[in-house]
Amino acid sequence: MEIVNAVGRRKAAIARVFFKEGTGVITINKRALEVYFPSSILQFIVKQPLALLEAEGKYDIKVNLCGGGFKGQAEALRLAIARALVKINPEDKPALRAAGFVTRDARVVERKKPGRPKARKRFQFSKR
Repeated sequence: MEIVNAVGRRKAAIARVFFKEGTGVITINKRALEVYFPSSILQFIVKQPLALLEAEGKYDIKVNLCGGGFKGQAEALRLAIARALVKINPEDKPALRAAGFVTRDARVVERKKPGRPKARKRFQFSKR
């Protein structure tokens, strides 16, 4: 198997993954998954597509992650892994779609408007 790559995005985070056959090592920005995401919940989010397809020990995954916060990065990585798994085996797509791992979550922070303190907040109104 040659190297398979995919991109996942969530909020401001971008994850680029590179799959090759191996022993299941996940390296994020030249660090181990457990070092980059110390939280077990975020590790679980990242491994969800692999666990669903029972492919946890099959591939070595190298990841370039940038932007956003840790939750957004974990969810961007989950999408990238799911997309790469679909590239490897297109028959896995219905199972991943049913679990919601192939859908890009398009929700992003609304921009701040001029003359306002935040995106929707208004300054206090004074009648007199």
